[in-house]
Amino acid sequence: MENRFNLLAGPTAAKVAKRFFSTSQAIQESTLPEAVQDLVMLRASQINGCGFCIDIHSKEAAGHGETPLRLNLVAGWRHSTVFTEAERAALALTEEGTRLADASPGVSDATWAEVRKHYDDDQVGTLVCLVAMINAANRMSVIVHNLGGSFEPGAFAALD
Repeated sequence: MENRFNLLAGPTAAKVAKRFFSTSQAIQESTLPEAVQDLVMLRASQINGCGFCIDIHSKEAAGHGETPLRLNLVAGWRHSTVFTEAERAALALTEEGTRLADASPGVSDATWAEVRKHYDDDQVGTLVCLVAMINAANRMSVIVHNLGGSFEPGAFAALD
């Protein structure tokens, strides 16, 4: 399989990508813990089968100090002991917010209550935006066949 299309080659898609990156920077600069951001982006990317985004977010998480054990257990977070209650709430929200097309009723009241228990209003808003943004990024990359395996951390700095 090869990449189908370079989204950065055309003027309109390049503008959108640059604004998308700016939005992502606002999320990164929020008070939502970096580890939670990394776990959320990795889990949504796993669910959506986006090899490119899995590559990016696993490498970036490792660069932020995430352990191989936790990275390897993200897909099975419900059946592991290495995530905090707050991280588990964020991962549940991520799964329920990502699986909307799988005949899911959306985010359950129980999951929402757990998220509200662990995060303040700003962090909840950031978490909702993060789940939406990573799902959009996954879809763009899967549509154009962006392939995982060759991402170098810091590669997006040129979009800044």
